Amino acid sequence: MIDRRRLFGVTGAVATLQLLGAAGATRAEKSANPKTPAWGQGVEGQRRADLGDGTYLNPIVAGDHPDPTILKDGEVYYMTFSSFLSYPGLVIWRSTDLVNWAPVGPALSKNLGDVWAVDLAKHDDRYFIYIPANPTGDGWSIYVIWADDIAGPWSDPIDLGVRGCIDPGHIVGEDGRRYLFVNGIRKIQLTDDGLATAGELEPAYSPWMYPEDWVTENFAPEGPKLLRRGDWFYLVTAVGGTAGPVTGHMVIAARSRSVHGPWEHCPHNPLVRTLSTDEPWWSKGHATLVEGPAGDWWMVYHGYENGFRTLGRQTLLEPIEWTADGWFKAMGGDLSRPLPKPRVWEASTAGVALSDDFSRDRMGTQWSFHQPGADDAARISRVEGGLRLQGRGLSPADSSPLVCLVGDRAYAVEIGLELTGEAEAGLLLFYNHKAFVGLGFDGDMIKSYQYAEEQTWARMPVSARRMRLRIENQDNVVTYRYSTDDGATWIRHPTRMEVSGLNHNVFGGFLSLRPALYCAGSGAVRLTDFSYSATAVTAA
Repeated sequence: MIDRRRLFGVTGAVATLQLLGAAGATRAEKSANPKTPAWGQGVEGQRRADLGDGTYLNPIVAGDHPDPTILKDGEVYYMTFSSFLSYPGLVIWRSTDLVNWAPVGPALSKNLGDVWAVDLAKHDDRYFIYIPANPTGDGWSIYVIWADDIAGPWSDPIDLGVRGCIDPGHIVGEDGRRYLFVNGIRKIQLTDDGLATAGELEPAYSPWMYPEDWVTENFAPEGPKLLRRGDWFYLVTAVGGTAGPVTGHMVIAARSRSVHGPWEHCPHNPLVRTLSTDEPWWSKGHATLVEGPAGDWWMVYHGYENGFRTLGRQTLLEPIEWTADGWFKAMGGDLSRPLPKPRVWEASTAGVALSDDFSRDRMGTQWSFHQPGADDAARISRVEGGLRLQGRGLSPADSSPLVCLVGDRAYAVEIGLELTGEAEAGLLLFYNHKAFVGLGFDGDMIKSYQYAEEQTWARMPVSARRMRLRIENQDNVVTYRYSTDDGATWIRHPTRMEVSGLNHNVFGGFLSLRPALYCAGSGAVRLTDFSYSATAVTAA
C-alpha cells in the first residue's frame, strides 16, 4: 500500500555456484532451518551478514530499515530508509561492498511528520533526497532536500506540491529532462535543478497484475525505482501490499525505450515473492537494482523476518542475472542460506556500537525522538556524566521518548537513571503510543507498563532517586530487572511479557519495537551508561 551474469559475469557463473556449494555448504546446511541461522558476530555480539568466508547471510542491515533506496557513487554506495515519525531522521549509511554497512549521519532534522519511502539520487554532483511526508496529517506531498556533500549539511525541505503521492523515484529521461515517478504508477517532470515541478502529474504505467486467486493485501502499485541500462529504461516496482498476508508483497518489472513508454511487462514477473510462511523472509518487496563493484548486479529490498515482525522490515540483498533477451532474474531463492558476496577490492566496515556513555552527540545516528513536538529538541542537554532529558507529559503514553533501533532477535539493554524534581522516568520497548511495555519509577514506586498502560495493581514501593533498569528480550519474551546500587545486585521484576504482537499487522504505522527512554512530569532525568548486548539466538 501507501511498500548475473551470475555475480561475476557469464564466465563466473559456474564459479559462483561452486563457491556457494563449497565455502558456504557447511554453514548453509546448518542454516537449512530458517529459524536457526548462523550469522557472523559483530560489535556487542550484534548479528552480522558477512560470514567471513566469502559468503553473507541476510539481512545486510538488520532491524527496522525499510524501503531501502541505494545510490552507487563511484566506488562507494549510500543507502537510506523510511524514518517515519523519528527525528532526526533519514540516516545515510555507507558501504564499499554492499554487504557491510555503517551509518554516516542523519539528513533530515526539520519535522515533516510521517516520512515514508524516499529516493536518494545524485545529479550534476549534487545529492538529492525526494521525501513523501505528511506534516499536518491532512495529506501527503513530495518534498526535496539537497546537499553538495553526502555527509551534509542538507538543505531545509522544499515542498514540490505533488499532492496525494508517495514513493518517489528519480530518473533522467532520454530527453535529458528529470522526472519523478510515484505510486500509481504516475510521473511528473522536474525543473533542471530538481527543486520544483515543470509539468503535471500523469499516468505512466499500468502495472502487471497477478492472478486473482493469489493471497495479497491489496494491489497497491508503489515504490517505483528506475535505471537506464543500454537502450532500455527499467522500472522496478512493488505490488500486493507491503504487510498483511506474507505472500502479498512482491517485486515486478517493466521496460521501455523511453521514460514516456510504452512499457512492456517483464516475462519473469513476479521477480521476488514470498511463497510460504516456512520461508525466513516474509512480505518481500520494494526493490532497487544496483551494479556491484565488479560489474555484477544486485537487488536491494526489504522483508519481515519470520517470527520477528517486531523488528520491522529489514534490508535484504539478492543477486540478479541478466538474461540474453535483456531481462533479469532474481537468483537468491528464499534467502535461507548464505550467498556469495560481491567481489570487491575493499571490504567495508559494518555496524556501530549501541552502548552509549552520552559523551558525544549521537542524535539521529543512534537516538531519535518518536513523534516529537516542535520544541522537543530542547529537552535534551549534555551534563556531567550523562544526558539530561526534560520531562514531558504525564506518562509514556503522552511523552515523546528517545528511541534506538536494534536488529537482533535477542538482546539486553540497561540504563542508569537519576531523577530531578517531580519526574517519572524509565526504560521501555516502544512501538508507538498505543503499544509499549516497560518499567518506570518516580522516587516512591516502580511502575510497570503493559498494553500501553500502567498496571496500577503491580506498583512496587521503592525509595530511590537513582536506579538502573534492564530489559532482556529473548525471542520476544521480555524480562525486567532493576537495581538500586548501580548494578551491583539485580532484582527480577515479577512480571514477564510476550511481545510478538507489537507489530504493524496489529497496530499499523510500519514501525518496530525499539528500546526507548522516557521522562514525564515537570522534572527531568539524567541518563547514564546505556548498555546494549546481543545474546545468543535460541533454537526455535
